[in-house]
This record gives sequence, C-alpha cells and structure tokens, in this order.
Amino acid sequence: MFRRLISARNPIQFGSTIRQVLASKPSNESIHVHGWVKSVRLQKSIAFAMIHDGTTPNGLQVVFRNPMLAKVLTNGASVRLTGILTPSLGPGQDSELLAEDVQVLGVCDPETYPIQKQALTTEYLRDHAHLRARTDVQGAVLRLRDTVMRRLHEFFHNNDFIYVHTPIITSNDAEGAGESFRLASVPSHPGGRGVSTENTEFFNKPSYLTVSSQLHLEAVSNALARVWTLSPCFRAERSQTSRHLAEFWMLEAEWSFVRSIDDLCDVAEASIKHVLRLESPDRDLLRSDIGASWAVMAKPASEVPWARITYTDAIHELQMSGARFEFTPRWGTALQSEHERWLADSFAHGPIFITDYPASIKPFYMRQNDDSKTVACFDLLVPHVGELVGGSLREERVTVLEAAIKQQGLDEEAYRWYTELRKFGGAPHGGYGMGFERLISWIGGVENVRECIPMPRWSGRMLL
Repeated sequence: MFRRLISARNPIQFGSTIRQVLASKPSNESIHVHGWVKSVRLQKSIAFAMIHDGTTPNGLQVVFRNPMLAKVLTNGASVRLTGILTPSLGPGQDSELLAEDVQVLGVCDPETYPIQKQALTTEYLRDHAHLRARTDVQGAVLRLRDTVMRRLHEFFHNNDFIYVHTPIITSNDAEGAGESFRLASVPSHPGGRGVSTENTEFFNKPSYLTVSSQLHLEAVSNALARVWTLSPCFRAERSQTSRHLAEFWMLEAEWSFVRSIDDLCDVAEASIKHVLRLESPDRDLLRSDIGASWAVMAKPASEVPWARITYTDAIHELQMSGARFEFTPRWGTALQSEHERWLADSFAHGPIFITDYPASIKPFYMRQNDDSKTVACFDLLVPHVGELVGGSLREERVTVLEAAIKQQGLDEEAYRWYTELRKFGGAPHGGYGMGFERLISWIGGVENVRECIPMPRWSGRMLL
C-alpha cells in the first residue's frame, strides 16, 4: 500500500529530494524541500541560500525576496523550505526555489561548528569523522561508492551470478596468515555487577572476524555455480600505508567449471570496465578537489585490453629496468609495493595482470601448475594504487589440497569440511577478491583508502 501511495501522488507534493527538484520542470505549485544550509548571502532587499541534501553534488539555490526569512539560517542547520520552483535568473542551474516559508529543524551554532568554509586538512576531517560526510569531497566519495556498487550488481546479475551473504564470524583464517581478529565472549557477572574474569569460547572453539568470504563462497559455488558477495572483512594488520584498513569491504566472486587463468582475468577485467564506463558528475569533483592525476587513467583504461605477464617475466623486467628499488626483485619473493607501482605505471602504463606466482609465497588453496613450482593465480595491478584484485584457480584435486594444508602447517581437522567439497561432486572452480575501497580510490583519484569509507578503522585509530 505504501508503494502505491508514493507512486500515485506527485513526488514533489510528497516531499522531494533536491535531485528530484532539480530534474523537474518549474511550475506554479508550492513544494517542500528538506536539506542542510551550505551558504547564506544576505543583501538589503534580497537573500540567497544554497541547500544540499546529499542526493546530488549540486545544491538548490533558494531566493528570499523577504530577506528577514533568511536571517534564521546558519551554515550546517537543517531546514524545511516551502516555495515555488521557478526558472533561474542567474547562471549555474536551470531552476531555483522562490522561498515562501522556512523552518529550522536543527540549529547549528556557526561559532562552534567544526565544518567551516575554509580548507580543512585530511587529518582534521578524520578527527571529525562524524561530520566529514558534510564536505563536498566526502559526499562525492559516498555517492561514488553507491554508484559503483549498483554497477557491480548490474554486471554480475547480467552474467548469471547469484549474490550470497557470507558469514562475518568464522572458525578459520582463509589466508592462513595469522592476521585475524579473534573473538572472545565475556559473560556478565551474576547479579549484573561488572563482568566475569572467566573468558569462554562462545562457539566452543576459537572464532574470528572474517578476513575473506572465499572459502564459504566456494562451498556455495558447488551448488549455485556462479556466486559473488560484497561484504565487510577484517584484518589485524598494523600497516599504516595508504592502502590498508582494519575494516574494509571486499568484493569476491567464485564460479564453478572454470579451468583457465585467462578466463578469471577476463571476468575481473570485464567487471571493472563495466564500472569504469559510468558517467558521474562526482568524478570530476573528486579529481579537481583532490588533484590526483591517476583518476584520469580510469576511464581510458576501459577502452583497451589490459596487459598480462607471468610473475617470472615480471621479475625479469624489474631486474632489467635499471630502476632503483629499496627491495631487490628476486624470483621466489613477493612483489613489493614499489615493484607493483613500477610494473603498472612505468612498464604497462596502465592495468596489468601478473600471473603464475611461486607456490611458496601463495596460500594453500591455489591450484598447483604442472611445473610443481608455481600456482595458477593472478594479481591485477593498477597505476598509482598497486594491487587491486587477487584471484586463482582453486585446487580441486583433494590429495594435492590435503598435502598443501599439511605442508603449510595448518589444522587439518579445521579444513576437513573444505576438503570434503572435493569429495562430494567437486568441480574445477576459481575466483577472485577485490578491495572495494581500493577500487574507489583508483576511480575517484582519492589518495588514501581512509577517505574512501565513511568511518575508517586502522591500527591505533577508531574514533567512533
């Protein structure tokens, strides 16, 4: 009934968003608009205000023929405005609201309001994370997240992938890297006085915040064939780099009956290119305000095939480059951030897939290649960001998988359910994971992933 009620009446009469108002044609009807005051300009016989509600990067200009109405307005205050939408007499937008009445719903003291008009540093805004969404750039980032998420849903839906909700609490570390947050249950003291000092395992065994949805997606892909998710992940890394968060969002896709690394790369490339082709006024806002040059790379990158090279060849190119690296590139060692940046920025001049890494530096679940030295995997590196996507074929041969688990010193019993997937109709399969904040960083030209999420958490910092 509620849906019928909304669709049956004029949305402007119901109470429009500013995006809807700006898209509508001026009329003589009185409308109501809600939002926050961005600026106020008082003159002797007229007043102007700019109102935003976050639904668009553009604000709505409000004109007060009676300037006394605008004297109650201050920057940051929330308001309800009533007026007539008329053609704008000045440049910048087609329409403006001729105000007839204004109500202040939430006052904002201009003397103490932390979000002032002058330039605010990134660190200052991190210290005021509860208010930073009110800035133009952070609002643009959040709208970009929303747009990108919807584009990804569109891509996977069009390719018959099923969206799956995966557990946040798990009993194992998917990577085997020991960087998980462990959960503890601390029961209340009898009588409600304080807490008991006796810690118990709520699930009768150790449990952790998930570092990846991959293993659970693999289980579901053995029934639904093509699955994906976009969910929170947690890693207890103490890294302070611009690419790491303790809590972040990860896109992960998994599908059965795939047998080629090239097929995995094709899907990863196609999904990202589908996003890169989006048109959004926010992207230009992000580029101009942050001044990052690499965002200009994003859209052209959607028009050409992305380079692919093996890890062995990548090491050779690094060694022959003549570039000075802090860490000398050697076969059998992980690529460092400086290596990844050189490969994307200077060698490929765009996104590049690195495939077939040594088995010794990769997780147990990756499928062993015929050379018994490398595994069928890939990392996608993009300019100025480095690694964006990592994926692999999964080891479907149960004996090889069990040997890898044992060799890496993992708890064989904890992964018994995982190996059982191979015993009961298991199929060749593979997939990949992509850091969502890193994708936003690259597309929007945002220098640090801490500005690509509403409430960032990283080692040593959780303000709210």
